[in-house]
Amino acid sequence: MNEDYEHFTLAMKQMTGIDLTSYKEAQMKRRLTSFRDKKGFVDFSSYVKAMKKDQRLLEECLERMTINVSEFYRNYTRWQVLNTQILPSLLTESKSLKTWSAACSSGEEPYTLAMILSQHLKPQDYSILATDLDQVILERAKLGLYGERSLKEVPEDMLSKYFTKKESIYEVDQALKKHVQFKQQNLLTDRFDSHYDLIICRNVMIYFTEEAKHILYQKFSRALRPGGILFVGSTEQIFNPDTYGLKSTETFFYEKVR
Repeated sequence: MNEDYEHFTLAMKQMTGIDLTSYKEAQMKRRLTSFRDKKGFVDFSSYVKAMKKDQRLLEECLERMTINVSEFYRNYTRWQVLNTQILPSLLTESKSLKTWSAACSSGEEPYTLAMILSQHLKPQDYSILATDLDQVILERAKLGLYGERSLKEVPEDMLSKYFTKKESIYEVDQALKKHVQFKQQNLLTDRFDSHYDLIICRNVMIYFTEEAKHILYQKFSRALRPGGILFVGSTEQIFNPDTYGLKSTETFFYEKVR
C-alpha cells in the first residue's frame, strides 16, 4: 500500500468509520482511483482535503466504495431452492420467521425475499431486516422504483401482483414495502441481532479480505438460531463451514449446527 493511499484509508476511517483495509486492496484501490481521477484529483491527499470541505463529495465517494449491483431473483435457481426446500423445512419448526438481508444494496434482494415469504406466511408472521453501509442506496431502496433490467427474472404472476408500471419504471407495491425495515449498518464493526431463522448475505463477501470474511462468518453464525440458515452468493462457497459451527445443507445454504 503506497503512502498516498494509506493516508486515504486512515482519513476515511476517521471520517466514516469504514476500514478499507478489510477490503481486497487491489480491487478497492482500482475502483477508487478511477473515481478520484474522474472527479479531477491527481492524488488521494488532495481528494481527502476536498472531501473534508464538501459533504456531497464524501457521499459520492461512499457510494462508489460500496458495491451496488443487484437484481430481483438473482441466480434464480437458488431462490427456487429457498422457496421449495429451505423455507418449508424452517417452517416445520416455527410458524413465524425472523429474517435478515445483509448488504441489501438497492433493495431487490429483500423485496424478492418478501415476495417469496408471502407465499408461505401471513404478513404478521415474518419480519425482514435489510441493511447496507450506504445510506444513499438505502433511501433509493425505500422508494422501491426499478427499471426493467432489474426485473427480468421476476415471475409473471409476481410482477403483476407486486409491481405497478409507470412508463418504463416499476414501483414495488406499498403493502410489500411495509414488510421490509431498512437500516444502515457496518457489517464489520456493528453488533448483530440474534435468533435469526434466515440470513441472506450474497455477492458481498468476495470483496473482503480472508481475515474480514472469517470475522463475518463468525458473527453471522452467532446471529443465527440453532438450525437457522445462512444463504450466500454463487461465488462464495464456505469451504470450512464447521469452523463457524455451520454445515452445508444445500449448495450455498449453510445451517447452524444444533
